[in-house]
Amino acid sequence: MNIHFSIVVPVYNRPDETRELLESIAAQTYDQTFEVVIVEDGSQITSEAEVAKFQSQLDIHYLCKSNSGPGDSRNYGMRLAKGSYFIILDSDCILPEHYLESVASFLDKNFVHCFGGPDAALDSFSTIQKAINYSMTSFFTTGGIRGSKKSVNKFQPRSFNMGISKEAFLATGGYGKIHPGEDPDLTIRLWETGYETALIEDAFVYHKRRISWEKFYKQVNKFGQTRPILNNRYPYTAKITYWFPALFCIGFVVALSLLFFGQVAGILLYASYFIVIIMHSARENKSWKVGLMTLIAVCIQFFGYGYGFLRSTLVLRLVKKSPEELFPHLFFK
Repeated sequence: MNIHFSIVVPVYNRPDETRELLESIAAQTYDQTFEVVIVEDGSQITSEAEVAKFQSQLDIHYLCKSNSGPGDSRNYGMRLAKGSYFIILDSDCILPEHYLESVASFLDKNFVHCFGGPDAALDSFSTIQKAINYSMTSFFTTGGIRGSKKSVNKFQPRSFNMGISKEAFLATGGYGKIHPGEDPDLTIRLWETGYETALIEDAFVYHKRRISWEKFYKQVNKFGQTRPILNNRYPYTAKITYWFPALFCIGFVVALSLLFFGQVAGILLYASYFIVIIMHSARENKSWKVGLMTLIAVCIQFFGYGYGFLRSTLVLRLVKKSPEELFPHLFFK
């Protein structure tokens, strides 16, 4: 199948990230032509100078627009891109050199109109970045839903590493205004339109996650807030698993309370889980420091997501207003 790829990347105040991503794109072993579309989303610190350095190495196009969020910027880039298949990346990603080859090989044998790939961490990443990467991707924390075929029935691609055909983009209109949550929203609409999605395990990216503990909490808390909105919008997609972080936190509070009555079974169960997390992360990352930091990441992830999910669920059920009115910070105009 003759596919012409367009790599579309929204950027906001991240020239250093843009340079690292473009370096990894320029190093691809894929021997067919492809284009790169950088969409500057109203940045004050632009990536124009960094993009210019790659004009001789890549078929690259630099687009500027007013700030309207990553989803709308991706749509803007896809509307102007020339390819028949769009690869959507976040600017804080770095590609392994085989990335495009892996995508092309998979689509040639098992064509699908939308795919997603996992994320991983480089050895050069910081301790916090490695701990958060483990927390967001491990089977022991998320069930492996972000990158394991054995863990999911229908894979929901994430927009930091996602591909969509031009046909499917035109049929669905691309990303909506909600953020975060624009990627599962698009995936569900793709399914409703009749398109399938797939995971390409070899098409992973190194996801830097420009993050601190505070930013991580805000991120996962917003993830938790948006999920009930999507559940209301698409009731048939709601799953009990979305409740797990909230139930985990409630159970931990109950286990701590039972200590005052001499009941230790609950807290021992949690302690066993935490020990497994620490040891597994330490082995995966070859660092006890990362393993210990992973415990912090997991607690922040579960509490942040769980609290956001519970609050959003209650507000949506008790207050008779639209999600846009109740949670304006989760929608771009």
